[in-house]
Amino acid sequence: MSWHVVVRPEFLSPTVVLAASTAALSAGVGFLPVLGAASGMNAFVTGAGVSILSACAVLAQPWAGRALDSKRLSYRAGSAAGLLLCAAGFIAAATIPGLAGLLACAIAIGSGAGVLTPLGFALLAASAPAERLGETLGAAEVGRELGDAGGPLLVAAISAASTLSLGLLGAAMALLAAAVIAPAAFSSR
Repeated sequence: MSWHVVVRPEFLSPTVVLAASTAALSAGVGFLPVLGAASGMNAFVTGAGVSILSACAVLAQPWAGRALDSKRLSYRAGSAAGLLLCAAGFIAAATIPGLAGLLACAIAIGSGAGVLTPLGFALLAASAPAERLGETLGAAEVGRELGDAGGPLLVAAISAASTLSLGLLGAAMALLAAAVIAPAAFSSR
């Protein structure tokens, strides 16, 4: 991985968005069952919550890609909205008790992450020099994997030191920070 690729703002902002998206997905998938069990839900209900999260992501991705292609959605607005949806999912999980909180969390995180994924990859592909496209996307995948590992670790560390609700709110705060920082670096396109 060449550092000249990694330090470009055109690389960093979409990679942060992709890492945050993956962090939200993995923390949601990992902690929805914990949240459900803490609320007395059985494995079927919590598993269905994880499936709803995944289904929302699957449904949102093509919609976001088409909206971006038709210029109905910009990188900046889409990434801010997706990150805010993911943060709202964790806030819902931490503050709304029972099944309603679990479902709100699953829908918001899945939908937000589903919006973020095509936007991040499209911006990376559009901004990468043709001779560095593979290297750029490969390096961005490292960022996504860091999010995949870091999201659950952040929630787990805060939860172990305090409560599950505070761990979920910690994830929300990290996503809110990303929603402020990453989209601001995008051009107006």
